[in-house]
Amino acid sequence: MRAEKLKAGDEIRVISPAESLSIITAENIEQAVRHLKKFGFEVTFSKHASERDDFDSSAIESRIEDLHAAFLDPRVKGILTAIGGFNSNQLLRDIDYSIIKNNPKRLCGYSDITVLSNAIYAKTGLITYSGPHFSTFAMRYGNDYTLDYFQKLMIEKKDITVGHSEQWSDDLWFLDQENRNYEKNQGPYTINQGEAKGTIIGGNLCTLNLLQGTEYMPSLADSILFLEDDYEVSPATFDRDLQSLIHQSGFEQVNGIVIGRFQKASMMTRNLLTKIIKTKKELAGIPVIADVDFGHTAPLITFPIGGRAKIKAFETVTEIIISEN
Repeated sequence: MRAEKLKAGDEIRVISPAESLSIITAENIEQAVRHLKKFGFEVTFSKHASERDDFDSSAIESRIEDLHAAFLDPRVKGILTAIGGFNSNQLLRDIDYSIIKNNPKRLCGYSDITVLSNAIYAKTGLITYSGPHFSTFAMRYGNDYTLDYFQKLMIEKKDITVGHSEQWSDDLWFLDQENRNYEKNQGPYTINQGEAKGTIIGGNLCTLNLLQGTEYMPSLADSILFLEDDYEVSPATFDRDLQSLIHQSGFEQVNGIVIGRFQKASMMTRNLLTKIIKTKKELAGIPVIADVDFGHTAPLITFPIGGRAKIKAFETVTEIIISEN
C-alpha cells in the first residue's frame, strides 16, 4: 500500500515523534519552510511539535496525539518528522495502526524515525520513507542532491536509478551555514559481487535493532537491506549490531545489502568495513554495496521502506534502482 504522490498545493504536517521542534533555531525553521514552499507545499505544525521535556522530547501522549491527528486530517498529504532523537520506540504500543492503514500518508524521516517507518510498514503494509527530516530542508548549501531525490521519489512517477553526489559533508552545518566543509565523493563501491532484487527494509541499524523480537519488526524475506549508522557507532559496535541482525529469523532470505556513508567520528574505513562483511559467512552469497548517499552525512537520497530495489554489484560497476512498485 502506498499513499498518493505529492503535488503542489498539498499540505505537509511537521511532527516531533522523537526530539522537539524547539531545538531547531527559528532561523532554520523559517529556511526549511521556504524550501518546502518552493515545491508548492503548504507547511503546518502539529499541536505539540514544540513541547520540550528533560529529554528534549515530549510526553508520549502528546506525540501520539500529533501522529494520529496528522494521519486523520484529510488536508494533510505528507508528514515530515522535525528531527531524530532516541525515543520513537516509546510510541509503538500506543499507535492506532488502523488510523494509519485507513488514511495513508507519506511519512518521511530518518535516524530514530527508523523504528516508526519499519513498524508502520510491518503493521499496515504502508510504504514509508527514509529521507530528510523537516530540519534537513533548512540547509542552505550542498543540499540540491537531497532535494532532487526527495522530489524524484515523492513527486515524480518513475523508477529511480541512484547516482552519487559530487561532494558530501559531515559538518555541523546547522551551527554555521556559511562555513562548510566538503569532501569529494568517490562514489559507492562493491564489497560482495552479484545481482539481487527485493523489498527495501532498514534505515539506521542500531535503531532497527530495537525492533528485533517484536511484532513491529518487518519480515526479512525477499529483502534488500538498506543500513547506515551515525557518529556514535564504531567498527566494533557496527559489527555487533550487524551480527545481531544476521541472527534474526528469516535473515537467510535477505537478497542483498546496501550500506550508507559513515560519519568520520565512527572511524570506519573501507578496509575495516570490508573485513567486517567478509568475516560473516552468512553474507558470502549476497551482493553488498557500500558508501551510498544516505545516513547521517549530507546529502542523502530518499528511499521507500516497503518499496523495491534492484542492485548490481561488480568490481567496476555498481547500480541501484529503487521503486515504489
